[in-house]
Amino acid sequence: MIRQEEIALVMDAQRETFLKRDSGFTRDALSEIPVADSFATIITGIRRCGKSTLLLQLLRRDYQDAIYLNFDDIRLSGFETGDLVRLHREIEKRGIKVLFFDEIQTVKGWETYINQLLRERYKVFITGSNASMLSVELGTHLTGRHLPMELFPFSYSEFIRFKTLNSGENTVMDYLKNGGIPEYLKTGASIILNALVDDILMRDIAVRNNIRDVISLRQLTAYLITNIGNLVSANKLVGMFDIKSPATFLEYFSFLKDAYLFEFIPIFSHSLKVQARNPKKIYVMDLGIYTENAVSISDNMGRRLENLVFLHLRRKYKHIFYYKDRGECDFITMEKGTVKEAIQVCLTIDDENFEREYNGLLVAMQNLGIKEGSIVTLNQSDTFEKYGMTIRMIPAHMFFQE
Repeated sequence: MIRQEEIALVMDAQRETFLKRDSGFTRDALSEIPVADSFATIITGIRRCGKSTLLLQLLRRDYQDAIYLNFDDIRLSGFETGDLVRLHREIEKRGIKVLFFDEIQTVKGWETYINQLLRERYKVFITGSNASMLSVELGTHLTGRHLPMELFPFSYSEFIRFKTLNSGENTVMDYLKNGGIPEYLKTGASIILNALVDDILMRDIAVRNNIRDVISLRQLTAYLITNIGNLVSANKLVGMFDIKSPATFLEYFSFLKDAYLFEFIPIFSHSLKVQARNPKKIYVMDLGIYTENAVSISDNMGRRLENLVFLHLRRKYKHIFYYKDRGECDFITMEKGTVKEAIQVCLTIDDENFEREYNGLLVAMQNLGIKEGSIVTLNQSDTFEKYGMTIRMIPAHMFFQE
């Protein structure tokens, strides 16, 4: 239990600290934040990707008098459902109708309280580091009354603006190694990304889901980070890391995905059973995390580029698949049930791999009725036409700015 006076003191102290912060680099997402009366705006994304900074930018631009409260504060560590009543009294006392809440999902019953605030005509903005905020936990109390938005680490375009670099092969290589976590780009300190992964595993996954075998969770995470771009299957992993059940692996996969550490993309099929039965491709949500946490003696630039193309597509599409039939294609994207793009990724096209990459993409395009496809490379350009279809070979730096 926390007294109202204590809540008020924390609120004042946090606001003072919050407003002293540098507004930082203006994110592209600032102009895309959804706002509507009687709807809560909920922004989710991996820890350290800049959600709080985005809130600060929004507050300074549009809502200078808003109340700000971050629940990820040791002074609020004992905050319980009943304390929401005292919080509400303090909010009413201040007479301010715009509320910014960071990491409120740590409080049991928060969804019911947000629903009450919306009924009382408050404008509410929430950030959190777990994707389940947009699904299970909101399904009952905020159905149809929340506007979801995902924030990712810096895109390539943001990366080159942030570092004042010119677009090109060299900056793509830099981005492939460093990723887009703002604090890491500022300092280059590996401890930031090591601590980030540790925070996600402990605070967002182990504590939240009552996982006792943290060692196995850490070992699995290191394995997945190291194997970006490869296929993973719960059944084939059974016995590794002292985990003996496919169901446990699937559960851990779900936790890691919800915490925005990884994405697992399925094989393309109109059958959900086929998707579920086949292995998933694994991608990490920031390449700096790979650089600082992978257990590998290779720089693995080809897989890094594939991962980077995935992250670019993930900003645009929720539904992404890999294709495998008579050939293989790295990415098929869908929107509203319609296939949109077919994309192959290869660091360098040469005589040894051209036929494989080209034919894999061509087969996918033929079977899915796509007229245009892309092969993303580090620095090569070309165009091919066959059977009324066009395949363009495009350098990554151009593809990332489309």
